[in-house]
Amino acid sequence: MARYQIVLAYDGSRFFGSQRQAKSEASIIGAGSRAAKSRTVQGELERALTRLGWQGKSVLLAGRTDSGVHASGQVASFDHEWSHPLEELVSALNANLPTDVAVSAAKIVPDEFHPRFDATSRRYCYRLFCQKWRDPLRERYAWRVWPALDENALHNAARLFLGRHDFAAFGSPPRPESSTVRTVMKSEWQLQGDGWTFEVQADGFLYRMVRKLVHVQVAVGQGRLSVPVIADALEGRPREVPGGLAPANGLTLVEVTYPVAIN
Repeated sequence: MARYQIVLAYDGSRFFGSQRQAKSEASIIGAGSRAAKSRTVQGELERALTRLGWQGKSVLLAGRTDSGVHASGQVASFDHEWSHPLEELVSALNANLPTDVAVSAAKIVPDEFHPRFDATSRRYCYRLFCQKWRDPLRERYAWRVWPALDENALHNAARLFLGRHDFAAFGSPPRPESSTVRTVMKSEWQLQGDGWTFEVQADGFLYRMVRKLVHVQVAVGQGRLSVPVIADALEGRPREVPGGLAPANGLTLVEVTYPVAIN
């Protein structure tokens, strides 16, 4: 028996988030639309593992992604008896997973490894593009916004998030008693054609924090919100940040990092 760490990619469009719901998914298999609405990445991974003789109760995930959010670097771990090479474990899992989930790597880690609690940072990418008319193909993985965004305003807003701040105005903690203070190491926008990519890396994120950060920055970029409002919110001053979230389809969990000893 060994503990395995795997890296997952998935298209979140048809998933009800990454984390298995409290009510067992197995209990609703065959229930038509109810089953489809409760489909999760964790559930599909556990089903694939079960076909490979896994007898565990639950896999561990590095983090929860919302319904519709994608991943190219989600991390999961599980204990399993596997007597073949790691490459064959990757191949066997991919043969049993649905087409919108794939394993890209696997390795053996210490028995005490936990993909969530041992992580030192996570990196997300959010994609959007500026176009007046609908574009069904692009909008599957990016948020279409209009009017176009002011480049300088976006960069000025993104820089405010760097460092250690209280992000209470930009998300909810995983538990009511948890801290809302996080340290952001990277926060930047890149422009290519009419498309924008926002990359943000931090030691942790509040619930829906990235989508909130993107939403307020788009408001700044369109001239509907001033940069000082964001600065005041980060300093805890009573300036109301507009409600709303960027759509889930533009967001991707790109990477989860760990101490060198684990990597």
